[in-house]
Amino acid sequence: MATNKPFIIRVAIQSPLRQLFDYVIPKTILEISPNQQPTSGCRVLVPFGRRLVVGLIVTCPETTDYDENKLKSIENLLDKSPLIPQELFALFVWAAHYYQHPIGDALFNMLPVTLRKAKPLSEPSTKYWQLTAKGKGLGENSLNRAPSQKALIGHLLKHGRLSHDDLIRLFPRNILHTLAKKDLIKDSEDVKAKVAIKIVLKQVPLSLNTAQKIVFAKIRYDDFRCYLLNGVTGSGKTEIYLRAIEDVLRQGKQALVLIPEISLTPQTQKRFSDRFNVPIVTLHSGLSDKARLIAWTDAKAGRASIVLGTRSAIFTPLEQPGLIVVDEEHDQSYKQQEGFRYSARDLAVIRARKENIPIILGSATPSIESLNNCVTKRYEQLMLPQRAGEALQPQWSIIDLKNVNIEAGIASTTLLAISETISNGHQVLIFLNRRGFAPAIICHHCGWAADCHSCDTKLTVHRARNRLICHHCDYQQAIPKHCPNCMSHDLVPMGEGTEQSEDYLKRYFPDTNIMRVDRDSTRKKGAMQTVFNEVERGEPCILIGTQMLAKGHHFSNVTLVVVLDADSGLFSPDFRSQERLAQLLTQVAGRSGRGQLPGRVFIQTHQPEHPLLESLIHKGYNTLAIDLMTQRRQYELPPYRHLAVIRAESQWAKTAETFLHHARATAQKICPASESITYLGPLPAMLEKRAGRYRFVLQINVTQRSMLQNLLTQLNHVLESYKGSKKIRWSVDVDPQEI
Repeated sequence: MATNKPFIIRVAIQSPLRQLFDYVIPKTILEISPNQQPTSGCRVLVPFGRRLVVGLIVTCPETTDYDENKLKSIENLLDKSPLIPQELFALFVWAAHYYQHPIGDALFNMLPVTLRKAKPLSEPSTKYWQLTAKGKGLGENSLNRAPSQKALIGHLLKHGRLSHDDLIRLFPRNILHTLAKKDLIKDSEDVKAKVAIKIVLKQVPLSLNTAQKIVFAKIRYDDFRCYLLNGVTGSGKTEIYLRAIEDVLRQGKQALVLIPEISLTPQTQKRFSDRFNVPIVTLHSGLSDKARLIAWTDAKAGRASIVLGTRSAIFTPLEQPGLIVVDEEHDQSYKQQEGFRYSARDLAVIRARKENIPIILGSATPSIESLNNCVTKRYEQLMLPQRAGEALQPQWSIIDLKNVNIEAGIASTTLLAISETISNGHQVLIFLNRRGFAPAIICHHCGWAADCHSCDTKLTVHRARNRLICHHCDYQQAIPKHCPNCMSHDLVPMGEGTEQSEDYLKRYFPDTNIMRVDRDSTRKKGAMQTVFNEVERGEPCILIGTQMLAKGHHFSNVTLVVVLDADSGLFSPDFRSQERLAQLLTQVAGRSGRGQLPGRVFIQTHQPEHPLLESLIHKGYNTLAIDLMTQRRQYELPPYRHLAVIRAESQWAKTAETFLHHARATAQKICPASESITYLGPLPAMLEKRAGRYRFVLQINVTQRSMLQNLLTQLNHVLESYKGSKKIRWSVDVDPQEI
């Protein structure tokens, strides 16, 4: 490259703009590190408008479409080497384009929060304490009046240098500070080193049954393969994960394991740490920015052998990737629903292909998309049709709510079964996917109902907090003492929530431990772990909760599972609603009878003869899924066609609707409606008004992904220049999970 030619870089800025920006790097900066040229994935500090902002280098083009003399110079090069390996960074750029999100915002959302700022990436270090010369020279009778200080000094005399974390587990922090002030101890820091693993296992693996042996023997590690591990609940899928991870660790490689919920982290991490003698890190939104950066850096440097995380962990770089596992692959939470609307499961498959490593997608209720990929031979399906060990599948019973007495959502027949289970010394899990005391409150005299002023929904009663709360915008108010319409004091809660059912059960079973598990009851750190510890004791108890209880948990003494309201998903207009209901019921039912005791499942419904319930109970999820696949093909829905939804919201309904009419008209000029592409809408969203904004959607249904991508790329360019864009929030959702 000629020395007089400027070094041009194309940079992504964290902004809603769907473009990159060209800058030049001054020679003075390049001369500082002549052997380390800037490249894709490095951060730079650049002038942007009147501010200095952090940017990410995406490419280093030879030329620019702009006048080179007018390009701004960067202020500083923040990284000497890329934060992310080149192939992985290229995948992230591809993901931003595929999901049609502003590239700068997408790329920065893939980084830990700390790295989005103009701070250098420093290697994590470990803090150590040791005795000073003065501390080593203390006499035997020194510090007799301060026994704790003397004990700490004696500990360091015996062991030499010890880490800060080890010491604060034994002594209060203030003692360390006191001794440091007396110049008796001093601290130092060492960069964390990669630990050589000589013994991989702490614990002997469980014995595999015949089906598990057949499945495990089919897994290969030498190149990319996508395995769909389709096993009934309790069939030992996790043991297959553990065996596969063991094989990868013995090759000196790393494993990335995705789980759908933060609540599953403690139990999953414990199972992994009990089995393996290797460093394990977790990545999820519940961590502090500092903790998340340390875990991310340990994974990147290869110091962490196993990376366990929720959705966003898919963006974590690994030094030696060997295996990706996506547990509960069907789970809707793998799809980001706001901002950068990526699918972690789908990106995991593409990443595994890019890195030429195997990936295991596990589920007792695989998604229709994954099952179709098995039909088309993209994935290899591995079946575990029976529960592991001596456990049997639970027996299902339908409780027809039309013919029984009901109180707090619990039928009299169900109550007798709960009482019998508790009397036998076993545990009960009750599922109700509505938190709070009641979904609404109304006036018995005039019919007034407490509505949210900002959303098209009723306010939920939370009696324990004496609040009415909107679960969509979090608006809150005190529960009124009288009706604001007719002044009557006869205000009646309508429907049931977990709080109400919990209160009723506590009155009916005063001597039984009853624990509610929902977003309200588990706000405090460690609350979920406390519940798990209590359940693992095996004492009779009743768990009542929402979807937080529905998946992944292993409660060996739960012998009765009750679904209080199975009807809520039977009549939704969303084409995925029946698939999701079947998955949810199967997953919840799978918590019963996982130990040596037989399990039962009670499904309460007003629709006992509904075809979905009939098929699910008598034929099982896999047969039902085949029927749903046939329906999807017939109605030209995913996975047989490809969807995108353009969403618009505004303080004025007409503004949002008009914008989408413009979007549809523009799209039809680019790709006229035909057998290959259809348009639906604009239509109001299922919850039209939310947080004071009216929401509308436009659906685009096409036969080929390439056609959809070409259309959206051109359409986005036009919509960005829409005159009234300041009054509208709009986004594109490719492969939407919610309509």
